[in-house]
Amino acid sequence: MNHLSSELPKTLKEAYSFIKVIIPAYNAQDTLGEIVQRVRSLSSQLEVVVVDDGSKDATAEVARSSGAKVIVHGQNKGKGEALRTGFEYALRSGAAGVVTLDADGQHLPEEIPNLLRRWLATGASIVVGSRKREPGKMPLLRIITNTLSSWLVSLAAGTHIPDSQSGYRFLSTQVLRSLQTTSKGYAAESEILIKAAMRGFRIESAPISTIYSSEKSYIHPVKQPLLFLGLMFCSIFWRIRYLVTRFKANSNSFDK
Repeated sequence: MNHLSSELPKTLKEAYSFIKVIIPAYNAQDTLGEIVQRVRSLSSQLEVVVVDDGSKDATAEVARSSGAKVIVHGQNKGKGEALRTGFEYALRSGAAGVVTLDADGQHLPEEIPNLLRRWLATGASIVVGSRKREPGKMPLLRIITNTLSSWLVSLAAGTHIPDSQSGYRFLSTQVLRSLQTTSKGYAAESEILIKAAMRGFRIESAPISTIYSSEKSYIHPVKQPLLFLGLMFCSIFWRIRYLVTRFKANSNSFDK
């Protein structure tokens, strides 16, 4: 169903038919099936799209048997590329937006309504699921890195984003059509927020649960922080380029 008009759905039930749920997945056969089933139990109108990012296990088969649309990468390309693949599918299908969540069980599918209600209430282009940084629920190291990275992303974006590292989000297709992202790994999620804020898209937050399981993390302890720092430096040039473009556009309008 094509929902490219700017008119928002009027109810949560109606909103389910406007969106796609995108789940990037890598070697997630043990957790993915239940997650897909729980998402689909919210509404028969919800289409779940799993992007299997070159998994070496039965991730794709589990997703299909659980009722998801599955897109497979022949090799592991990183979360950023998996998200872009899902976004491209949503754009082709005429969705008004997407909800993204992880395949490892850190995001409760039952909290998708939290994001959608915030979208409907505010008309925001992006709604980020925000976790509480509570000792005992979130590892201390994650509290420190999450606090620091959220502060840096907020600074680069020019707007307060309480939990910039949360992959549980709603994104409108206006944002997806307007942004060109290049990050291949987890830094892509920060890149989206920074570039969207620079273009004036409204970013809101909605509360979600803080869950850390024993599942294996694919965030490299050295590589990913270095890529994140590189992203922060790049954001300076993005802002300069954006300001220059705006200045030229304003100058041309005055000349006319």
